[in-house]
Amino acid sequence: MSGLILIGLGGNLASPVYGPPPATLTAALAALGRAGVETVARSAWYRSAPLPPSPQPWYVNAVASVATTLDAPALLALMLDIEARLGRVRGLRNAARVIDLDLLDYRGENWATPALTLPHPRLAERRFVLEPLTELAPQWRHPILGLSAAQLLAALPDRQPVARMPD
Repeated sequence: MSGLILIGLGGNLASPVYGPPPATLTAALAALGRAGVETVARSAWYRSAPLPPSPQPWYVNAVASVATTLDAPALLALMLDIEARLGRVRGLRNAARVIDLDLLDYRGENWATPALTLPHPRLAERRFVLEPLTELAPQWRHPILGLSAAQLLAALPDRQPVARMPD
């Protein structure tokens, strides 16, 4: 499981081009595919309350495992470019958004640069990441903490409403 490249997908606003968040997130995976990043597997879609709590719409989230020859910085740059092409406007932190792509883990590598931190620094605190990650790869281990996705999920307090969406 340490050889996985994991991407978190999320959004809570409809795209004027693609429509509701699941369609926009699917378009992001297709755009990654056209750029040579193959989606190996994707979790189900999950609905999650915004964090911190706010009146904005609930998010749709998923985790995907991908395969690519790009290194971590190049993959992140591609992901940011796709976000922009799909309508992501960066403003206030935790603001509602059309799309959010996060590089969660890149083959177990540890990075700490101004542009890239791996594994994702808040991965272990986010139920909206750990629920789909546990579905997709329950034995995946956090490269620093050494705990599996399932163990990290079990350790979280149950204060973040997250629910699997119907297929």
